[in-house]
Amino acid sequence: MQHIFFFDGDSKKIAWIIQSNNETFEEKREHAEIYLDKVTSLQSKYIALHVGLFWGIGRFIIKNEDFISIKIDDQKMFDHLSGNEEPLDEFIKTRSNFISKFINQRKLKVDFELIDSKNNLSSKLI
Repeated sequence: MQHIFFFDGDSKKIAWIIQSNNETFEEKREHAEIYLDKVTSLQSKYIALHVGLFWGIGRFIIKNEDFISIKIDDQKMFDHLSGNEEPLDEFIKTRSNFISKFINQRKLKVDFELIDSKNNLSSKLI
C-alpha cells in the first residue's frame, strides 16, 4: 500500500497526517513532559516523524513493506534524512538513527520529498 506522510512540531506539540488510498488519518499530541518547552522546532519535527511512524504501524495503517512518501518542509531535515548531511545535534542524530532502524526493520520503502511549508498539511494541527 502507498501512503503520504506529513508531520510537524514545535516546542509544545507534534502532529502528523497519513493519507492512504481514500482515507486520511490526523493526529496531534502535546509533547511528553520530558520534551515540553525543551526542544527546538527541528527536534520536535523529528519526534513527530518518529512517533507518527510508530503510531501508523500500531494502528495498522502502515504495514511492513509499504511505500511511504514522507513530505519534509525543512531543508536541513531533508538533507539529514536523505543522507546528504550528517546532523550535528546529538538529539537529532539519535532520533534519525531510530527512524532509520525502524524503516529498515519494517522494510518500508521510503521516499523523502522536500516541500514548501505552506504545503505541509499537518501544520494546521499545531
